[in-house]
Amino acid sequence: MTSLTTSVESLDDNKVRVSVTIPAAEFEKAVDAAFRKLAREVKVPGFRPGKAPRRLLEARFGTEYAREQALRDALPEYYEQAIVAESVDAIAVPEIDITAGEDEGDVAFDAVVEVRPVVTISGYKGLRVEIPSPAASDEQIDAQVDSLRERFADLSDSDDPLIDGNFALIDIASTDGDEPVDALSASDFLYEVGSGMLVEALDVQLRGSEPGAILKFDAELPERFGERAGDTISFSVVVKETKRKVLPDVDDEWVSEVSEFDTVDAFRADVANRIALVGKVQGQMAVREKVLEAVGELVDIEAPAALVDAEMERRLHDLAHRLEHQGMNIAQYLMMTGQDQQAFVDELRAGCTQAVLADLALRSVVDQEDIVAEDSEVDDEIERLAARLDQKPAKVRKDLDRNGAIEALRSDIARGKAVRVLIDNAEVVDEDGNPVDLTLPETETETETDTETDTEADSVAADETESAAASADDTPDSSDTPSAEESQE
Repeated sequence: MTSLTTSVESLDDNKVRVSVTIPAAEFEKAVDAAFRKLAREVKVPGFRPGKAPRRLLEARFGTEYAREQALRDALPEYYEQAIVAESVDAIAVPEIDITAGEDEGDVAFDAVVEVRPVVTISGYKGLRVEIPSPAASDEQIDAQVDSLRERFADLSDSDDPLIDGNFALIDIASTDGDEPVDALSASDFLYEVGSGMLVEALDVQLRGSEPGAILKFDAELPERFGERAGDTISFSVVVKETKRKVLPDVDDEWVSEVSEFDTVDAFRADVANRIALVGKVQGQMAVREKVLEAVGELVDIEAPAALVDAEMERRLHDLAHRLEHQGMNIAQYLMMTGQDQQAFVDELRAGCTQAVLADLALRSVVDQEDIVAEDSEVDDEIERLAARLDQKPAKVRKDLDRNGAIEALRSDIARGKAVRVLIDNAEVVDEDGNPVDLTLPETETETETDTETDTEADSVAADETESAAASADDTPDSSDTPSAEESQE
């Protein structure tokens, strides 16, 4: 750490002025570094690159050149040291004005920068959030039972005209002009009407057909056929047999054959329990999202544009990175999903705005509840991070220390604990206003509760912390914000 003199003055519009003075002797180190950089970039007769002495460079270029270079190179580092020393939570790029020392002597500059606003919220305990009831409805149970019946269905011969869900045993021949298309030809092919497995025209032709029907038609191959997409193919189909699906009756005998239960009632009760368990896990996730949304609404200021823009940039970068592994870019993704670009951007901005407000609210809860991350919790998180990176915990801690990310990690953990406070004190009701119990069976609790307390804010912060630990050259961005939406991507 250099011997800087620093001070901070609060300004309007959520900005501060950081004033920094660097003693001349200290700044001379930066000037010397500028001369060394210059020596590597220019050729001086008789000297290898980087070996020319400073006195020769001064004589050739003058001290003014190196001082200007030193100001450009060193001021950002001095600024970073100053905001750390003054605990300034900057969220934007500073406007720097050199006030002294451009030519000689002590160097002084002012940096005006926007900072993260500190808010104080009230009413965060007892938030009322509404989620779908996790209890299984008769319709859900019936759907699960019918799904199992479908798996054990039989096919029986039928002379009735084909409808969707029926099966046809067909011979199909396909040609492209005069050339047969072997990949689209088959004998004794059992085809489900309405499945869309081949081309839509086949389903259209089969509907209403009976055994012995001969169908001839042309169809354009859809996109899933790759290089042949768009080709017009001639089809000839002979319907040899028609079959209908016969579902088994739901009785005790069938239940005992396909499950470990002896009665229909016991089987349906188990299905209901399984649906409810999934509903509770989904409900816990929904509560987390609803709580973050609700607590964000308690913030009485607008989300700072700098934080919203930073979160949008982070999410777009993450989406682009994931799509890159699938051989796509964002424009192609929007086209494939049928999304309008402006609508996509608007929705993204809305989610990021909500995330920023939720983060500001969580920081307020941390302060008001005196929530801290214990050393043991930091150690545990470093252990988990080391396991994810396949590195030793000592190395991860060293990298985090080098990047100044330990305190950021503490803050992440504290905000995760704040979310737990909000969830524990929330009033959770269903669509009818009835209280919802999301308690999991004891065998599920240990595996679920640890993950359910995490917010996307925590996962975002964890990603940033992991990045800091993985690369000692990457300084964590002071404008990182949590994400309250799920993500969706």
